[in-house]
Amino acid sequence: MKNKARIGLVAGATILSGLVLTQCQPSEDAAIVTDSTTIDSIREGGELVVLTLESPTTYRRSAEVEEGYEIDIVQEFADSIGVKPRYVVMDNVEDLIQAIEDGRGHIGAAGLTMTEARSARVKFGPAYKNVEEAVVCHQKGPAPTSLEALSDVKLTVLAGSSYVETLQALKADHAGLNWATRRAGSAMPMLSAVAMRRVDCTISDSHLAEYARRLYPDLIIPMTVSDDRPLGWIYNQKIGGMDTALKGWFAQQHTNGYLEELDEHWFGHLDEFDYVEVLRFVERVEDRLPEFKNYFQAAAATTEFDWHLLAAQAYQESHWDPDAVSGTGVRGLMMLTLPTAKELGVKDRTDPAQSVEGGARYLQRLYERVPDAVQGEDRLWFALAAYNVGMGHIYDARRIAERKGLDKNSWDDLRTVLPLLSKPEYYKSVKHGYARGHEPVRYVRKVRDYYNMLRANVPV
Repeated sequence: MKNKARIGLVAGATILSGLVLTQCQPSEDAAIVTDSTTIDSIREGGELVVLTLESPTTYRRSAEVEEGYEIDIVQEFADSIGVKPRYVVMDNVEDLIQAIEDGRGHIGAAGLTMTEARSARVKFGPAYKNVEEAVVCHQKGPAPTSLEALSDVKLTVLAGSSYVETLQALKADHAGLNWATRRAGSAMPMLSAVAMRRVDCTISDSHLAEYARRLYPDLIIPMTVSDDRPLGWIYNQKIGGMDTALKGWFAQQHTNGYLEELDEHWFGHLDEFDYVEVLRFVERVEDRLPEFKNYFQAAAATTEFDWHLLAAQAYQESHWDPDAVSGTGVRGLMMLTLPTAKELGVKDRTDPAQSVEGGARYLQRLYERVPDAVQGEDRLWFALAAYNVGMGHIYDARRIAERKGLDKNSWDDLRTVLPLLSKPEYYKSVKHGYARGHEPVRYVRKVRDYYNMLRANVPV
């Protein structure tokens, strides 16, 4: 993906030096938008003031890193107009909308649903993602599947949200609907309250609900209360040329596939959910990871990789069991083969420190062997797949991709080709022969899923 941060790589993170962050709300007299403000004057000033909300699917800060779906989009737009974004984290939805209305920010990028009530106050840019509004409950509590049943549960939703507008509209035909509200930056505190069984249910955007299930496996989604609804940035209509700039830029990003690819980057791993698997992972984050966390952090310090990524890979390999052994003889946290261990100087594969350090160095070597034409996070996926199946088979898959007119440098294309290496008409035509090509595809998907769950559970 063009200009996108490389997931799992320290070098790819958005670092404090790359943006200016304000964590307090702007003062009442800090209006920056006047009748003379234009997109050109913003360019001349060199700064785009972006109001946002803290949420796992919008904006989050961990140690010295700021990241989020919205941040990635904002950074691309800011680059296109030649400015740096300055982020202002607001306390809640209503404060953000009011601040844009008052001219205390140029745009509001916070996963805001386009609604009539909001459109009456501020301008929306083009839609960039569609979501449903999902009812989220605990598997041991009420699980309403109709609006009548929803009327009987203790429902708490985000104050000032589109969910309130939806419920108000539904109440016209379902008078029994009642709910409490809570002011927050996102629905996440309510999702947490449902997980702790402090309230029966809440409502959340579907992608945030699916994300929350990686933190709280007991959450369920028994119903939705809306069809697909578009998300958009908001901005103060006084800004001359902002409407044209946003329309043109978003049209280009829809056309070139950037938004689709970014959506896959952030949310593609949420498509599949295995309750038992996620529950086991969350439990092992608590009872196994602390013993090995320092080893992952030490290995990350000597490679390009985020320690969460190395830990996620180790979980896929061994479920963080230093004594793990497979039928093929690989063993240890990072499941090194004996020849690879000897090559790396690892004397004891069951020693956690040696295994993690050796596995990280091996992944680094594979990463460096990936052809230079493979860029961004695709390079990481190629290296992880090679860790699983061998670099020779990756080279073979690239050759097949090229023959089929696919992009041999794209993981999205390569993952459709790798399974073909188990078919004679394909593996007989390449240098390294047969491979169970579906396994590296699954391997990369699982590491990616564990990586995202791990960052959600252990952010620092």
